[in-house]
Amino acid sequence: MGDVAALAALRALWSGGDDPEFEARMAGWLAGEGERRTTWLAVLDEAPVGMASLFEYRRMPRPGLPDSRWGYVSNMFVREDLRNRGIGAALLVTIIELADERCYARLALSPSARSRAFYLRAGFIVPDEAAGDDRLLVRSRR
Repeated sequence: MGDVAALAALRALWSGGDDPEFEARMAGWLAGEGERRTTWLAVLDEAPVGMASLFEYRRMPRPGLPDSRWGYVSNMFVREDLRNRGIGAALLVTIIELADERCYARLALSPSARSRAFYLRAGFIVPDEAAGDDRLLVRSRR
């Protein structure tokens, strides 16, 4: 099974539904995202078990300041029967390390209610918790 097929199979498992054209649509989407999308596939015993992706946003340049970028973490998924075994944590560590290598100003994501605690444990924060904004979590570069 190729990476695109594996990613499509995991995405279909995560999202539900049956679509015979989905693998081709997934391949087209990945190609369209270009170099700004980095996608990981977690494999256990040669079987795909999880995935994650990171999209790079490039800020509009400002006079007198260096150009900067930030990343948006999305599509984090681990098969339900294999959760709580460190697979998601390994994917997230990999994303954070790459973001640090690329000198991203921050990482942001919109977690599900179920995954929110996972990201908070990894150092993400709610930007304005006082305002009740729990739809976005941010991890600033240290």
